[in-house]
Amino acid sequence: MASESTETVFQCRMCGHCCEGRGGIVVSPADLTRLSAFLQLAPEEVVTRYGEHSGGKLKIRTGADGRCIFFKEGQGCGVHEGKPAICRAWPFFRGNLEDPASLALAKDFCPGIDPRVTHAVFARQGLAYLREEGLLAHDPSCEANALILK
Repeated sequence: MASESTETVFQCRMCGHCCEGRGGIVVSPADLTRLSAFLQLAPEEVVTRYGEHSGGKLKIRTGADGRCIFFKEGQGCGVHEGKPAICRAWPFFRGNLEDPASLALAKDFCPGIDPRVTHAVFARQGLAYLREEGLLAHDPSCEANALILK
């Protein structure tokens, strides 16, 4: 039996669909440290240039096109190595892991999710990925709710 990997259920196509929408990219304190190091800027400068506070959390602003300001058409994420946990985790969000209907919607939205994958396989591989990469969140006051599992 072949071993499962996240590549069998998800392969990013750099389409930018997951980069759309204002206020969805939560930046935790650990994310800010990583992003600041990647950009070689002080955390305060990163917040001033690229951030906004919404719902009590720091988030990355969107550009005129409605996408994250770091998304580059045809190239993908402009800060890939320093990107926040919420971006690193896509499509393995709580809703998609816990609810087959949510995953079905995500499959329609994201061309990188294998349309043939069952919810059980997706959830198993997704949870393993989140654990392996240290992406599970615990603090709803400053981390992305989509990464806080029950």
